[in-house]
Amino acid sequence: MKKAPRKVRRRPSGRDRRPRHDDLVGYDDPEEAVALIAESVPVLAKLARRHKLGMLAHLLGMTLMEAEEYLRVRSKRKLS
Repeated sequence: MKKAPRKVRRRPSGRDRRPRHDDLVGYDDPEEAVALIAESVPVLAKLARRHKLGMLAHLLGMTLMEAEEYLRVRSKRKLS
């Protein structure tokens, strides 16, 4: 009996690959980074809940709370 041939996964050519962090290069200001996180996390939390990933959804919810708190405290400091 012959073995089934292995499927070979093709990797993208070198010119198509780039580090994922390149998209985040412009976020040097911590407040901008936190604002991006606060925008992105609700979508991820919803995805986690949809797939019944309870602990992950919980941690993402906590992340959102922390980001919102950071932004709230930061805005109070700027007012004073």
